[in-house]
Amino acid sequence: MLLATVAGAPASALASSSRAQAPAFVATSQPVSAGQLRYTWHPGCPVGPSQLRLVRLRYWGFDDRAHIGSIVVNAKVVADVTKVFRDLYDERFPIYRMVPEDAFHGNDNAAAAADDTSGFNCRYVVAPGPRRWSVHAYGEAIDVNDVQNPYVDGRTIIPPAGAAYLDRRDVRPGMAVPGGPLVRAFASVGWYWGGRWAGSPDYQHFSLTGG
Repeated sequence: MLLATVAGAPASALASSSRAQAPAFVATSQPVSAGQLRYTWHPGCPVGPSQLRLVRLRYWGFDDRAHIGSIVVNAKVVADVTKVFRDLYDERFPIYRMVPEDAFHGNDNAAAAADDTSGFNCRYVVAPGPRRWSVHAYGEAIDVNDVQNPYVDGRTIIPPAGAAYLDRRDVRPGMAVPGGPLVRAFASVGWYWGGRWAGSPDYQHFSLTGG
């Protein structure tokens, strides 16, 4: 197959050049208000807006370019989150989209279908059983590349497009796999991976507490 060229340079060389010239990783953190969490927070949630932070950071996209995204997490994990995404950016691990779940009115299934990487959402766990808060409700969990890393419980696949990624041996960009850059990055700060859950693996899910 012939490679496209620009000014005589093969496309592969141009891609390498764009990576070499990529802007440096950046991350900033700022407080959030209840007004900024209109759909993802309400009175009675286990943490208040004052305990949360909006982190804006640079990530590497599936288009082989740098982008700026935003994620809401607990203030106490900002340092962890910054290190994780710095490592992923250095590895050029691709992230499809990164916006707070408020953009999806707190609808976790809609965020998953949009392949969003997100953190805080005051909601209950998806798994059957007694109703209890998800770790996302504390801002101490992050779902990464939901389509490439679906939640699987029997015939339930969230999002449905994640069915194309059920064969975890077929490793493709953006996937969380044992020993891969995504799992390593979170393990480096002591976070747990839901992909190791035997009964209902949650490949997208990483959390501070393992829940």
